Amino acid sequence: MNKRIREILGWYSSDCPGTLTNLARLLNHGYLAGTGRLVILPVDQGFEHGPARSFAINAPAYHPHYHFELAIEARCNAYAAPLGFIEAGAADFVGQIPLILKLNSHDVLHDEKDPLSAVTGSVKDALRLGCAAVGFTIYPGSAHCSTMYQQFREIAAEAKASGLAAVCWSYPRGSGLSKEGETAVDVVAYAAQIAAQLGAHVIKVKLPSAHIEQADAKKAYEKAKVPIGTLPDRVRHVVQSAFDGRRIVIFSGGATKEDDNAVLDEIRAIRDGGGFGTIIGRNSFQRRRSDAIDLLTRIMKIYAGEMQ
Repeated sequence: MNKRIREILGWYSSDCPGTLTNLARLLNHGYLAGTGRLVILPVDQGFEHGPARSFAINAPAYHPHYHFELAIEARCNAYAAPLGFIEAGAADFVGQIPLILKLNSHDVLHDEKDPLSAVTGSVKDALRLGCAAVGFTIYPGSAHCSTMYQQFREIAAEAKASGLAAVCWSYPRGSGLSKEGETAVDVVAYAAQIAAQLGAHVIKVKLPSAHIEQADAKKAYEKAKVPIGTLPDRVRHVVQSAFDGRRIVIFSGGATKEDDNAVLDEIRAIRDGGGFGTIIGRNSFQRRRSDAIDLLTRIMKIYAGEMQ
């Protein structure tokens, strides 16, 4: 194990050897093994957005094995999905890629202003399926955020007691925020801090915009002259907000972009801002398989310092 991975694992010194081993599994797998960077394939969109919206554009993606194969062939660090997709392939691809079981899900058939996801899996399921980690979404800004914070804290505690890592999707959303505020730099940074305080090992957030949502936060940003003018600046600030960079913060790949260069420009900004990587779903599995593997390889080369 190299110096960089030992350094990162040292940030989680309160955790048991089993949890540290599973964090090391994520960090030492695939193309980016040993770099301290992560590219993870997440496929929870079938539940979150519906099957046609997620898979019709690339029909082979309806098959659960497609995503295991894509993540393995592209040499991603891990594959994350809800219970059904993981159960449908874990035995067929055993040992070939670290798995992250997503333990809660939200559908859009009743798309309320203040979302509260349903718990759809358990730590016991993750252990049974050989996963390295569990994942959970919280919605800071929702009227139900306190419930989600408590749920994640309990799940993270059980995961750690069982030797698993805990990944938190921290997505600001709800009646407490404007639409623009969901990706405001102050709000995304706050979301990263909340996830870190709840005990997450890996924190997933959206890329932050230059908008500042909270009036009191705006005063603080202006007084401290926090640089937020460029996307790398904002990424750097979000990472800083997660214990001064002592928690692994990765960024969402967002909605599908037809232009590969638009995706790669965001990857360069994450790299230049000190982000730890990307969790990229629709921008990979909604492309043809060969095109997705090509794009994911270029993303990994940027993070590895092999491509500008």
